[in-house]
Amino acid sequence: MKIAIASGKGGTGKTTLSVNLATALAHEGSVGLLDCDVEEPNCHLYLKPPFDATEPVGTLIPVIDEDACTGCGLCARACEFHALLALPGPPLLLPELCHACGVCAYVCPEEAITENERQIGVVGSGLVNGIYFRWGRLNIGEARSTPVIQAVKDLDTAPPLDTVIIDAPPGVACPAVETMRGADFAVLVTEPTPFGLHDLVPAVQTARQMSIPCGVVVNRADIGDDRVDEYCAAEDVPVLLRIPDDRRIAEACSRGEIFAANDPSFASMLQTFASDLRARIHQRVTL
Repeated sequence: MKIAIASGKGGTGKTTLSVNLATALAHEGSVGLLDCDVEEPNCHLYLKPPFDATEPVGTLIPVIDEDACTGCGLCARACEFHALLALPGPPLLLPELCHACGVCAYVCPEEAITENERQIGVVGSGLVNGIYFRWGRLNIGEARSTPVIQAVKDLDTAPPLDTVIIDAPPGVACPAVETMRGADFAVLVTEPTPFGLHDLVPAVQTARQMSIPCGVVVNRADIGDDRVDEYCAAEDVPVLLRIPDDRRIAEACSRGEIFAANDPSFASMLQTFASDLRARIHQRVTL
């Protein structure tokens, strides 16, 4: 099963849940953990892998033959992302805005545009404490993270995995949507506060628009109020797990430690949570 662990806002604890869940399941079968928050990856701070992200990730950008270009401006007018600016003579390319769609080369009447690869990030992968871990890092200054996210999700070279846990970037913009795409279930981590509820609503709406079944994990469940529960009940969104506001968990996180690795009761709770997810996914598949 592929589980995307997402949230409408940052700081809810989705990375904490991701690394602890992967650790709790590592002894039950083959588990993969994909850190798709490539703009601010942090799963590696907990797992401490013996490798870095060094595998290059590139995207295609147009290369304009200035001798063949007549300056007609068709390519700039056809570019939906405004990555080409029509000027007297050859157009000006803004590579950070290019989406590698190839339309500019297609419409060029002089065939003056070819494509070349430009590196925008790196990916690393390997085994850490029984977990197949894969993570990426977007280069500073790059505007598009989705190609790096796609590279992190590429499991062609990975061993067979029973469970894949995908740590998504916060929010519901393109990076989160790309991360959730293809998941069997979306686990939406929130907290019982007005801010938590405010950002949970668009996360639920996004999962539904993508036809991905979703459920909620309430982190720091002992604080705040019951408005998240009221919303979930009204929208028929299951509350799958409540993680207490436990100082021991917070202290472990502050030290860069994985609480489930040292607390059997917490690991057991997460294993039960995973079993519930498998049952829900299986029920949906067999309907």
